[in-house]
Amino acid sequence: MDKKCPCGSGCNFSDCCGAIIEGARAANTAEQLMRSRYTAFTIADADYLMKSHHPATRNIKEKNEIKRWARSVKWIGLKVLYTSAGTENDNTGIVRFRALFLENGKVEEIYEESRFEKIDGEWLYLDGK
Repeated sequence: MDKKCPCGSGCNFSDCCGAIIEGARAANTAEQLMRSRYTAFTIADADYLMKSHHPATRNIKEKNEIKRWARSVKWIGLKVLYTSAGTENDNTGIVRFRALFLENGKVEEIYEESRFEKIDGEWLYLDGK
């Protein structure tokens, strides 16, 4: 039996972010890409994190550090707080989210407003603040 996707969608991993991470289907929206990137952090898939990062802001040198860090924490959950644009018909989008994780026995959070851009029909993470 398939496990639930870490992104919090309620769907099975293989039908949700797993299919996007494995390349079986593309993210149709900026939010889907953001959820798949969160899920990639939970499984420490640094290759996917690099692939889904916009080339203008991607730092391939950070790949091994991202993988090490993602493995060192326990991911607790994701909550999408806000989206703007980022639909199938858009070329840009914004997703604000909160991701909780346990690091060194303490609950921490990533609170970010992420920007996404579509290049050649593919959503990519541009940056966040």
